[in-house]
Amino acid sequence: MMFEELVKKVDQKILDENLFQKIDQLESFYSNKVLKAFKENRVSETDFHGTTGYGYNDTGRDKIDNVFANVLDSEKALVRSQFISGTHALTVTFFGLLRPNDTLLSISGLPYDTLDEVIGIKDNPSSLKSFGIHFDYIDLVNNDFDYAKIEDYLKRRKVKVIEIQRSRGYSNRLAINLDKIKKVVAFIKNIQKDIIIMVDNCYCEMTDYLNPTSKEIGCDIMVGSLIKNLGGGVASNGAYVAGKSNLVDLVAERLTVPGQGAEVGPSQNMNKEFLKGLYMAPSVIASSLKTNIFASLILEELGYFTNPKYNEEQVDIVLAITFNNPDKLIRYVEGIQAMSAIDNYVKPVPSDMPGYSDKIIMASGSFTQGSSIEISCDGPIRSPYIAYQQGSLTYQYGRLAVLCAIKRLLDEE
Repeated sequence: MMFEELVKKVDQKILDENLFQKIDQLESFYSNKVLKAFKENRVSETDFHGTTGYGYNDTGRDKIDNVFANVLDSEKALVRSQFISGTHALTVTFFGLLRPNDTLLSISGLPYDTLDEVIGIKDNPSSLKSFGIHFDYIDLVNNDFDYAKIEDYLKRRKVKVIEIQRSRGYSNRLAINLDKIKKVVAFIKNIQKDIIIMVDNCYCEMTDYLNPTSKEIGCDIMVGSLIKNLGGGVASNGAYVAGKSNLVDLVAERLTVPGQGAEVGPSQNMNKEFLKGLYMAPSVIASSLKTNIFASLILEELGYFTNPKYNEEQVDIVLAITFNNPDKLIRYVEGIQAMSAIDNYVKPVPSDMPGYSDKIIMASGSFTQGSSIEISCDGPIRSPYIAYQQGSLTYQYGRLAVLCAIKRLLDEE
């Protein structure tokens, strides 16, 4: 089949099966929800002006916390540029919630590679382990929680914090939907009701009508990066922590100073970026999900395995593409970079990266360094050679990048 005919076939299938309808409905829901939060908190142009120094009496910063809390169905939120990444926000949350001799249990397998030294899986004198905090994990079974092992563990040992990583990281499992999380939360609380359930929500915001901290789901606290979903491609750094007020306060006091917490921390010139990014997020996330459907359809036609498939539930903005060949993985990533806005003339090469054991190849021709929501594609050079594609500020930009990447694959065959 000629390339042009393949693209027409995929476009027609999208129309015939109305594959974008649910995404459009979700975008409309969150657009209304964000706008309602802006109105309820009386966001004003004067809130754009940031503070310096200590950041006392920063009304714009405080309104942003409240807006995010409303959108994320949380009692409280902490939204700060002082968080340099999602990994940093997760680290501060761990250190805020855990004390020496406490136990942190991951029930979604090992977390992201970048947390190995944070936790102490790899030796580091600044890790949780070095402070006497214990860590253990339970692997998923058939893309769901291992209830038997969780029950056995909790009945034998007191656990302070349970961590759930919704997105897949550099693994080939499915992202974890909220139905599964709701079920396991109820199960856990029935065994140890005072346990703190923390969710790494990176890549997953606005892909469902509820949030992990919604009352219907029942998680206590969650963390996410603003150079991913909720930054809308506008925020140039930062992250959020949201959930129960007492827990968010603990995290705030670990980020800044005990006794001052969220009352300090200058917003400088970030308020407008955070507000505008959140305002744009429903549209940008919808574009990302549409780009993944388009990519999944055309790649499946070419015989590649994608996860999720085009007609399966999208729990995050990540599309995993299995190539079973390192050269094909590299060519696809090169194609995404070649049709990016920034540094499109640069050829990505597998390289060592802090926090990862394998060489990583990464396409991220973005306005903000490392921004996954703009359009990016990366993966470790290890079998079965999976590329993890994320984002697109608009569907048309994402489509152009995917087409360029696929042409790279076909030209080499």
